[in-house]
Amino acid sequence: MATTRIRKGDRVKVIAGRERGKIGNVLRVTDNGEKVIVENLNKIKRHQKPGGQVRQGGIIEREAPIHVSNVMFMCGKCVSPVRVKHTKLEDGKKVRVCGKCQEILDK
Repeated sequence: MATTRIRKGDRVKVIAGRERGKIGNVLRVTDNGEKVIVENLNKIKRHQKPGGQVRQGGIIEREAPIHVSNVMFMCGKCVSPVRVKHTKLEDGKKVRVCGKCQEILDK
């Protein structure tokens, strides 16, 4: 399993699929790190039976996962989709860095 360069709370742009060009925040990264759920993007409808925790059934609309290769990180300084690199600081701490402007992304 490779480490993903996109984390929960990151702002990303979808670069492939029917949601191409749209921007949103990452709500969740799947356990294996291959897919992300982006806020208000890739909406699907599912039929839900009542029972258990869901008291009322019906058609539920929710976000579906998007493969991590189909999204790019949006740099706050560059305001464009960029690749994320890893760098070690002087104190030995590993941080994520913008590929264009070298801005440190982890605070």
